[in-house]
Amino acid sequence: MTSIGTIILDVFIFLSVYVQVFFFVTFLENRKKIIIRNGKTKLKSYPAVTITVPCWNEETTIERTIQSLLGLDYPKDKVKIFLIDDGSTDNTLNVINKFSSYPNIKIFHKENGGKFTALNLGLQNLETDFFGCLDADSFADPESLVRLMSYFEKDEKIMAVVPSVVLGSSINFIQGAQKAEYYMGVYFKKMLDFLGAIDVTPGPLTIFKRKVFDDLGGYRHGHNTEDMEIAYRMQKNYYKIEHCNDAFVYTNTPKTIQKLYRQRLRWIFGFINNTIDYRGVLFKKKYGNFSIFTLPVRIASVVAVFYLFMRIVYTTGTFLYSKLVILKTVGFHLSVKSFVFDPFFFNMQTFFLLIIVTYSLVFFSMIFGRRMTEGKWGFSMDMLYYFPIFSLVAPFWLMQAVYDTLLKRKPAWR
Repeated sequence: MTSIGTIILDVFIFLSVYVQVFFFVTFLENRKKIIIRNGKTKLKSYPAVTITVPCWNEETTIERTIQSLLGLDYPKDKVKIFLIDDGSTDNTLNVINKFSSYPNIKIFHKENGGKFTALNLGLQNLETDFFGCLDADSFADPESLVRLMSYFEKDEKIMAVVPSVVLGSSINFIQGAQKAEYYMGVYFKKMLDFLGAIDVTPGPLTIFKRKVFDDLGGYRHGHNTEDMEIAYRMQKNYYKIEHCNDAFVYTNTPKTIQKLYRQRLRWIFGFINNTIDYRGVLFKKKYGNFSIFTLPVRIASVVAVFYLFMRIVYTTGTFLYSKLVILKTVGFHLSVKSFVFDPFFFNMQTFFLLIIVTYSLVFFSMIFGRRMTEGKWGFSMDMLYYFPIFSLVAPFWLMQAVYDTLLKRKPAWR
């Protein structure tokens, strides 16, 4: 007789396969729409854009971030840059003050209030019809802005365009694992674009029409994930978000497990709590695939990881306890037996084959994501790093995010 645990496991495996196959079918249906441009992009007109750079203790990266904005292939008089120091305690303010003489740069200094307050200060001083943010640890590709703006030119209904966020450089296997993850993220973001179901407008250079904030209000705290909250709010109000896959923004990523853990804890905590805040949109067809696909899939992923981890802990504990009982009963005896290969012990049940299919499609998402970001087909060692690192560590930040949510504790920004 099949146990309840086995049924639950089979359900989660089926959902994993379903999601991956669904994305793959979406890819097959829309692959000809995926455009990867080389060289310079030209627009019919060049609307003025304001880009706000909120910074808090970013003295080591902020100068390169600003230089990347100054190097954008966009008319210089059409790019307004707001540098907003959010109460830094290091040398950040002195670094950004070096750019005070630039005619298209305005510098603001305020008491520390969080990233969303810095962005709202930018909105309060906004004079252009388009607004964007660039995180102070990210660097815009010269062609990124013009390619993002080309989407607004093709469809006036588009209210926000998100770029492809990729890893700037990796110096160890922890960053290598994240590099593979970012490949996959570019692929999934494009598939969600085709489904009209994007759930995050990331800090690295998402561009909005001013109308979004005029109609919906400014940024909110969003549980330290303001870029997710504004995307949820836009989806709830039927504002169209698209992904420009060939607009690249390079970001720094955590170099240690500890820093990666803190970052992802904040992200998962933000997802859980923003979803709770917007629970009223769940499974409502009027909100489209965002409501009936993206959010349910992400919720199922959290539940699946939590369940599988607890099952592994329980199974491992039961096994060790049984061995301890045997050891106490009969004592320890070392014996060496010859090993005879027996194919009977290979698990060829249906769920095993489904796992193979799932992992194959995950590898495909990484490979095609790499194709979109680097123009290269094929496998990289970074893709192998992804599975052990995220499989071992992700359950812990997920469980802590759930625990913090239950206790109403907010994780630190860093």
